[in-house]
Amino acid sequence: MATTRPSAAKSVPPARKSGADAAKGASAGRAGTRYETIAVDLRESVALVVLSRPEVHNAFNARLIAELTRALRGLDGDASVRAVVLLGEGKSFCAGADLNWMKEMAGYGAAENLADASALAAMLRTLDRMSKPTIARVHGSAFGGGAGLVACCDIAFAAQDATFAFSEAKLGLIPATIAPYVVAAIGARYARRYFVSAERFSAAEAFRIGLVHDIYPLDEMDARINELLGSLLVAGPRAQDESKALIRAVRSGPIDDTMIADTAARIARIRGSDEGKEGVTAFLGKRSAAWVPQSLRRKA
Repeated sequence: MATTRPSAAKSVPPARKSGADAAKGASAGRAGTRYETIAVDLRESVALVVLSRPEVHNAFNARLIAELTRALRGLDGDASVRAVVLLGEGKSFCAGADLNWMKEMAGYGAAENLADASALAAMLRTLDRMSKPTIARVHGSAFGGGAGLVACCDIAFAAQDATFAFSEAKLGLIPATIAPYVVAAIGARYARRYFVSAERFSAAEAFRIGLVHDIYPLDEMDARINELLGSLLVAGPRAQDESKALIRAVRSGPIDDTMIADTAARIARIRGSDEGKEGVTAFLGKRSAAWVPQSLRRKA
């Protein structure tokens, strides 16, 4: 692996073996929680969250949404987990909504439809608001809600042959719950094209419009992710959380006195924090900060 740092964690599992490698059958997390539709593999300080319904291209159903929400909340509250990688087992990352689930929804009344949609919206918000860095590892198909998951992650890498679509309009539906995250990622102009056309587009196009950050041959993706994890794990965990909150605070609204005062207050607060003091002291002392994993610390 071409990197100046040691690997941050054991190699991220290949796409076609990910679920099998992450867990055999149902997965148990650190606290013993068992899952049927996902797998959680904890490798040092990195959590691999695997969508594990390969027979339906990891399509959403109510159970997957509930289990993914529960797993993400648990990982977010675990201080020993420093980063989360979201990936899919089998041939696809995530093909959107499961057909059988959609058949069930067709018979729902207004209250059931709202509850169902609210659960999906809560899962997306949980992923978007995680305090630690999240990485989407995308291969195969990422359609509908699957593309929404990509937009919710902080960083997204895609295989060169990955395919994307906001396909809801073909079904007479709209990409409502994923829209806030997708529009934040690609902007209103590209959303207008791809939401109304529901056409498929390539990984190269996803990169061009900002849905993914980089594209690689599939057999190079895991090395690239490990290289990125090496960078993420040497940054301060509170600084990463506060940086994400900062982005949310400044991405909309006027650059006025209120915003300027808020940014000044944020950096002043971080400077005075234990992590801020430790980071500056470590830098001046030419040593690694206390939060850096032993395997990534500077050599004397």
